[in-house]
Amino acid sequence: MDQQTKAATRSEWRELGFFYACDDAAKEWQIVGSQNGLSRFASLLRAYAADPRNAPESEHEHYGPYMYLEVMTWHEPGIDDHSIHGTMAQLGQLAALVEERTAALEPGGKARILEEYSRASAYALVLERREDEFDPASLDGSLEDEAG
Repeated sequence: MDQQTKAATRSEWRELGFFYACDDAAKEWQIVGSQNGLSRFASLLRAYAADPRNAPESEHEHYGPYMYLEVMTWHEPGIDDHSIHGTMAQLGQLAALVEERTAALEPGGKARILEEYSRASAYALVLERREDEFDPASLDGSLEDEAG
């Protein structure tokens, strides 16, 4: 990856406000951010669920510099290697659950969401709170050789 692409990718992580990764071995989506960053993740879910253009089943949005994180409208709630999905109401409830679970987290703390959202989910959602100064781009291994 050239330096210009790295700079753009770093900027996209910072704009998103949190880092994410899908760990297939652990069967979980990891969302890592400061309290503000985790709140931005909840806001992303809430905004998706509030947009009437997203109401039809299979409608979806991709997020982040690599566009791997997908939120999708579906007839049942779930989290898998492909997406975080559910009805508009269920995705709105997930946003509230994310807010509730992260509100009490201290830096270094983690919250795991699985059955609270869907008993049928193949993957869990793991929320990890970092310090307020956390830079989400710092966890992207492909950016390691670039400072700042």
